[in-house]
Amino acid sequence: MKFKNKKSLGQNFVIDKNILKIITDVGKISKNDKVIEVGPGNGNLTQYLINKNPKYLKIIEKDNELIKILSDKFKDQIEIFHDDILKVNENFYEDGVIIYGNLPYNISTKILANWCLSKNIKFKKLILMFQKEVADRIIANINTKEYSRITILANWKFDIKKIIDINPECFFPKPKVKSSVLEFIPKNNFVEIKNPKNLEKITKIFFNQRRKMIKKNFIKLFKNFDLVAEKINIKLTDRPQKISINKFLMIIREYENGLN
Repeated sequence: MKFKNKKSLGQNFVIDKNILKIITDVGKISKNDKVIEVGPGNGNLTQYLINKNPKYLKIIEKDNELIKILSDKFKDQIEIFHDDILKVNENFYEDGVIIYGNLPYNISTKILANWCLSKNIKFKKLILMFQKEVADRIIANINTKEYSRITILANWKFDIKKIIDINPECFFPKPKVKSSVLEFIPKNNFVEIKNPKNLEKITKIFFNQRRKMIKKNFIKLFKNFDLVAEKINIKLTDRPQKISINKFLMIIREYENGLN
């Protein structure tokens, strides 16, 4: 069956065998591991994952044509789910699952944000591919132009490490940009938030005006904004990119505690 890649779904498939092996090996998959692959494409990485003999391998694919190709290629070796990853119920993810994903670049941060903000999904690890520019934002240092909302959302509950940068020549069809693979390991201890949606809300408020001082945002969030700023030792003349992840979490806890 001849398949034509769809730009609207961000379909660029890794074809370099060395890269596929590197990505697979990051997971350190054992026979007891439960594995989910998101966006398997034509199944190049899927075959490498099968060869690791996990407890099970489930794949989630949105494209009708690819579902047919994957079904023909792998028969009953894997469980295939025809679905949109943004609409998959959290009950789908068993505790301790390993996620692999060559995420569509146009929705990659939305997918990651959903996983980061979930209170119910307990991952073992995530091995995800992003456009390099997005990956650089995820692992950005404070007070850099890359430091952003997704930096804070992702690093709240995960320790993140870059595994490899991938050149366009390693894909078919070749994308116009470089890609990066990141490994996400859940933190044993992280700051608890009553409602993770508040993390999304408040970081959005701040970073929508990243070039402006944070005082206006504090006034919007807190009645006694100056007392809150003093309590958490933050300068109202700073800009969002100068506020550490821990400080943002303190802001959110104050917001949730109603100290305003």
